[in-house]
Amino acid sequence: MLPRLALLLGLLTSCNSQENSFGELIFEDKFERSESQELQNEPGNEWTTSSERTAYGEKEVDLRDGHMYVYRHKKAWHATSVRHAFAFKDGTIGIKLKFDDIDDNISLNFTDLGEKSVHAGHLFNVSISPTRVFLQDLKTGVHNLKIKKAKKEKTLSTAQKKELASKNKKIKNSLELGKWHQIYATVIGDEVSCVINGKLIASFKAPGFAHKTKTLIRLLVNKNVHIDDVQIWRKNAS
Repeated sequence: MLPRLALLLGLLTSCNSQENSFGELIFEDKFERSESQELQNEPGNEWTTSSERTAYGEKEVDLRDGHMYVYRHKKAWHATSVRHAFAFKDGTIGIKLKFDDIDDNISLNFTDLGEKSVHAGHLFNVSISPTRVFLQDLKTGVHNLKIKKAKKEKTLSTAQKKELASKNKKIKNSLELGKWHQIYATVIGDEVSCVINGKLIASFKAPGFAHKTKTLIRLLVNKNVHIDDVQIWRKNAS
């Protein structure tokens, strides 16, 4: 039997009023603007990036023909991070993506910088590539500081290793290259679901998803991706 949220989203995808069910629209960006220069990142609309620190100030974000193109510079030592603040407990991120290469990917990284039990506020990822969807609880998984310490010291028990393996779910899914795809990533309670092009692709329950306050979305890009029509809906504030 499908989990409650997965069943709900499956039904909603057949309705034209799907977005109306997500709650209050609290942010929207169609990237219909231009940059004043081409040497540094200038995404606008209160987006910030990591490039000054992780790519030595090199440009990794480009506004092109009404959308945002994000890529990892050859000098960068970390995935490109494009970030925007928001606030909800339960809600939905809508985003359109286009991939040029089979190795392209993006992680929608839900974050709370005030949560000190994890590295850099990482709560969970909804990762999408042309070949799969990957749902990952980071708060009680690999970014939990106690887990990271045990891994570094090579003291993870067999039980801990088994528990870690239960913190993620991978689903094979094929997306056509060079074509726009509509993604909705929804979190309600301890369940996250991902709908792509009107089809429920993956749903997964884990304790880290139920974190009370999600306050930042990071779009993490290891190679390249085209991004458009980012929307954030809030179902429950806290």
